[in-house]
Amino acid sequence: MSGFNSKRTMAGDKQRRVVAVNENGLRIGEGHPNARLTDAQCDRIRDLHEDHNLRYSQLAEMFHVTKSAIAGICQYRRRAQTPFGFKTLEVD
Repeated sequence: MSGFNSKRTMAGDKQRRVVAVNENGLRIGEGHPNARLTDAQCDRIRDLHEDHNLRYSQLAEMFHVTKSAIAGICQYRRRAQTPFGFKTLEVD
């Protein structure tokens, strides 16, 4: 799942960043402006919970986020959208 990482390229004085978007054209995953975790970290959280039976509280402490954020990720309520396409953003 972490194959959809955002990328930065140079275009003159401005940088361009490619981010994943959903079917409505809204940024998702680590490309979302409020994202605190990378897509790779979300995959790792799910692996640690599913394969190694780590509790939400342990994962929350490890990744410095709330237990409810971990629960949402592990229950696939958060960070579970599949990219519909990609958008290029200009960044200062």
